[in-house]
Amino acid sequence: MIEQPIIPEYKHIINPKLKYIHIKIDEKGEIIIKSSARVSKQEITEILYNKREWIETSKLKQKLKKGKIPTFETNENTLYYLGNIYPIKLTKSNKQNIQIKFSKDSGFELFYNIFDTKLFQNSIDSFYKIASKKLITNIIDKQAKIMSVEPTAINFRRTKRQWGSCSSKNRLSFNSHIIKLPIDVIQYIIIHELSHIRHKHHQKSFWQEVEKYCQDYKRLEIKLKEYET
Repeated sequence: MIEQPIIPEYKHIINPKLKYIHIKIDEKGEIIIKSSARVSKQEITEILYNKREWIETSKLKQKLKKGKIPTFETNENTLYYLGNIYPIKLTKSNKQNIQIKFSKDSGFELFYNIFDTKLFQNSIDSFYKIASKKLITNIIDKQAKIMSVEPTAINFRRTKRQWGSCSSKNRLSFNSHIIKLPIDVIQYIIIHELSHIRHKHHQKSFWQEVEKYCQDYKRLEIKLKEYET
């Protein structure tokens, strides 16, 4: 009797605009299959079997990504800040609101009244957003002057799939967790989005613009992929 291969769990999404069947591993390590129409279970089984090595490698890469927000399931929790990793200490407090303090010498300290991991994570999101606005807006302003471009607005918000974007009206938007990245990677992201003010695509002229102000952007692209968005 031939043993059937064990097929991992997956999520199937139908999108009529797609021409081919696509497979990806999301930020949670789950398998996502996208196709233009319903695909038979047998066909999906064959796809997953043929891609089994790629799936395992991709899952491992996702698991090892830096900058994940802690779940606080153990006493050893850490946060990234400007590419460096710091411990985060939990301290019981009488105050109702959660407070986060940071020092380059001792790391993070989170003061709380009620132990609630969701509230802890929301507080970290808020800390990152405030810190990103404070530090990175100044870098954007300086780099925009160097490149002789002018964004119409600069926003910071939590996104799961991208670090930055530039709208058709030159509004720049950055992932509020950008502050956890190394400063050279942050600089690259800023140059990348400012270059979109002149070039609304990723064709050769766009990358030439990026390279003009960031010669090692290819290395930084690889470095960026080490981090969780």
